[in-house]
Amino acid sequence: MRVWDGVGEVPDLTGSVVTIGMFAGMHRGHQEVVRETVDQARRLAVPSVAITFTPHPVVVHHPDRELIQLASSAQRVANLAAAGLDAVLLISYDLDFAASSPEDFVREYLVEVLRARAVVVGEDARFGHKNSGDAHLMREIGEKYGFTTTIVTDIRDPISGRRWSSTWVREALAEGDVATAGMVLGRPHSVRGEVVHGAKRGRELGYPTANLETEAIGVVPADGVYAGWLVDGGTRYPAAISVGTNPHFDGVHRTVEAHVIGRRDLDLYGHVVTVEFTDYLRPMMTFDGLDGLLTQMAADVDRAADLLGVPRPAPAQPARVDPLG
Repeated sequence: MRVWDGVGEVPDLTGSVVTIGMFAGMHRGHQEVVRETVDQARRLAVPSVAITFTPHPVVVHHPDRELIQLASSAQRVANLAAAGLDAVLLISYDLDFAASSPEDFVREYLVEVLRARAVVVGEDARFGHKNSGDAHLMREIGEKYGFTTTIVTDIRDPISGRRWSSTWVREALAEGDVATAGMVLGRPHSVRGEVVHGAKRGRELGYPTANLETEAIGVVPADGVYAGWLVDGGTRYPAAISVGTNPHFDGVHRTVEAHVIGRRDLDLYGHVVTVEFTDYLRPMMTFDGLDGLLTQMAADVDRAADLLGVPRPAPAQPARVDPLG
């Protein structure tokens, strides 16, 4: 897939099918929009293109507001590539760009640069100054400039009736409900980061962990213990994952620590890995002594193995009696 960093990198096109959005998290609703974009482009024998923006508009309009992003720009581009698009046009979002009227935006980018023959948007699409353009205005503008507009109907959960959205994913992650987040996304929620050296308490207890750097990319779910996968390159390892401040020890530094089930020989330091969350196991807990902690850790690993469909490992062998001693 080609990535055009600004309109200056776009070659002369004879046509395209275009979709527009932030594509945060690339949930199932986004996937339907992109799928329709790709299908129409194949029928018309032109490139399928997504326009997306960097930084996030909230950063520009509300710089003091904390923004929890489901994916970095690089992750969004990777997700769009995985969905089968031919190209992504990255537009630098600033106040000058935000002042463009809906029609000016469409004419300059979709018509003059991308030569759009068709545009595909979701029902909640917004564009132009103060988000004054919507899907129906896109259709009207398309009639003026000679492209068709397809409005993809919102996709809703068949049980709750709730629309699949990035907001729903964020809410679920804040509650530790990674199963619901994965259902909306259509894949396990994940974070990505470099494996760094930690206190090595897990190794001393017989459960070595890959500790992600504190600035991991992606939304870290609520504190707790989870089942999931650690992905290193092309290899996926089953894992029991701890998120939080570890109240049994210092209770200060919030970390993401993944123990690869059944493996104590891996050296992942310096590797950039992805940690996928599939199931919530329990909240963070404090223990009266080391025996209680070890018993619970063994139970966590066994339950994670069962949920992931892998064999339970042999009992851990702590390296020493008390890591606090």
